[in-house]
Amino acid sequence: MDPIKERRSIRKYSSKTVDKKLIGEILGAAVLAPSAKNRQPWKFIVYSGSSKDELLAKMETGLTKTREELAHLPDSEYMLSDAFNTLRIMREAPVIIMVLNTNGSSPFMDIGTFARITEICDSLSIGAAIENMLLKATELGIGTLWIANTSYAYNELVDHIGTTAQLIGAVALGYADEAPAARPRKDFGDVVEYR
Repeated sequence: MDPIKERRSIRKYSSKTVDKKLIGEILGAAVLAPSAKNRQPWKFIVYSGSSKDELLAKMETGLTKTREELAHLPDSEYMLSDAFNTLRIMREAPVIIMVLNTNGSSPFMDIGTFARITEICDSLSIGAAIENMLLKATELGIGTLWIANTSYAYNELVDHIGTTAQLIGAVALGYADEAPAARPRKDFGDVVEYR
């Protein structure tokens, strides 16, 4: 329970590098997650140094394009400002792990009902793998941030990665340069019901 209670979303990182062995341990925890029909639909691509800089430059290009295309929509500026802040955090973190669904395709494609159900099941499986990563990193004293704002630069990122797999999101890794307090949780009685 300790890593579950101690885990925090880290948005400020020190410049200290994360040893490749520790990254391997974190990813080793990810692949132990349960998955629907044991499909193990995940793939993790680790970026650091100049390869991370190139990836995030593409993300910035995509975010800028999306901001221009969606400027007319209500709340678009709020959502895109948050995505640009996430990009700033990703640039500060020493390591970014891009997370793919190897069975999935672009969210912009129409797919049939059974394919959608499979996609949902695979997304749940990948969520379990990501949670394992976050908890193992916490146990090792490494900070993380689970990132979904990659969606606003989806095409640019998958083109840069060179994949047709579905981009699920990313995880930032690094040593925390902050110690955030636990975020409030909903009352247990509001989220649990026995029947």
